Amino acid sequence: MDNEKIQDLKQFVELCKTNPSILQNPSLSFFKNFLESLGARVPPSVKSEKGGGEHSDELDEDIIESDVELDNTDTVEPDNDPPQKMGDYSGEVTEENRDAAQASKAKALDAISEGKLNEAINHLTEAILLNPNSAILYATRGSVFNKLKKPNAAIRDADAALKINSDSAKAYKVRGMARAMLGLWKEAASDLHVASTIDFDEEIAEILIKVEPNARKIEEHCRKYERLRQEKKQRKIERERQRRQAEAKAAYEKDEKKEQQSQHKASDPDSASVLNGGKIIGIHSVSELETKLNVASRASRLAILYFTATWCGPCRFISPVFTSLAEKYPKAAFLKADIDEARDAASRWNVSSVPAFFFIKNGKEVDRVVGADKNLLEKKIVQYAG
Repeated sequence: MDNEKIQDLKQFVELCKTNPSILQNPSLSFFKNFLESLGARVPPSVKSEKGGGEHSDELDEDIIESDVELDNTDTVEPDNDPPQKMGDYSGEVTEENRDAAQASKAKALDAISEGKLNEAINHLTEAILLNPNSAILYATRGSVFNKLKKPNAAIRDADAALKINSDSAKAYKVRGMARAMLGLWKEAASDLHVASTIDFDEEIAEILIKVEPNARKIEEHCRKYERLRQEKKQRKIERERQRRQAEAKAAYEKDEKKEQQSQHKASDPDSASVLNGGKIIGIHSVSELETKLNVASRASRLAILYFTATWCGPCRFISPVFTSLAEKYPKAAFLKADIDEARDAASRWNVSSVPAFFFIKNGKEVDRVVGADKNLLEKKIVQYAG
């Protein structure tokens, strides 16, 4: 098999590695059957839900979250009553109004003890309107709304109390209990823990016994699906990186193929014309290399032997520089060999790292450069080409 067909086969194999589903194409069934006869496993094609495109994995599918099993036995439907009356925080409160508010609060407490909760709400609302700067009045009315199973009203009162006093343990407790009634378990646990830290009481501890397990389940559920989303994102990034890498490699090999085809046009291996002034000469074996070096020696021309590899990043950087130097110094012979293809040549010259450049004059090595140092490379060419 000639070298050109080998290069085509290499490119096809790389394409199969990048997208194995291509082997499901009916026109390639003969090749698929051959691979399977050797014991190979060909991945099946995966159809996307958006119209039959093939994918190597399920990255395009949405992550569907499962339900969380929670204890919702004591939750209630949200109350949608109009917002309760609130006082004006900006107004001045007289001593007389404070005393009147305390009297209304006392009536409310008596009503609560008698189970007259709606009457207690009326008394507390009257007290709030008289003294709107009292956090305890809002928190107390909020606790009564909780008893009436009106958690949204209780939350409004707790929020008002916390605006006045951000350290109100009772307000945090009222809001935590209201949020628990609405099934807002994480928020409820947060409020109840703050309330317990400020002023611990046994009722908070009893409520947390039910709230905390639900809150933990939700947190674990959120962490699990956030991890899955991050893993999916990373897989997508990696797939895109591999695709770009495969495209870059295919483009590089295509350019290499064109370069090699142009280099094979010289017909007489013993003529100095094969040194192809201003062009790169591809080397594919040690015998071919020796022929070119002998011609360069007989013509008293400097030969620069460049060893490269398709997988080498610095090689991709320095290759265009090497090509431009060949055009700039047409009296020198510029030879190029891939270490994976011309293994015998790389072994003969003891190549241990690429890119590597050997400067050969009259059949003998006079210098070398290892690495992608374009300035040093040109300096050596100028030094020995004269």
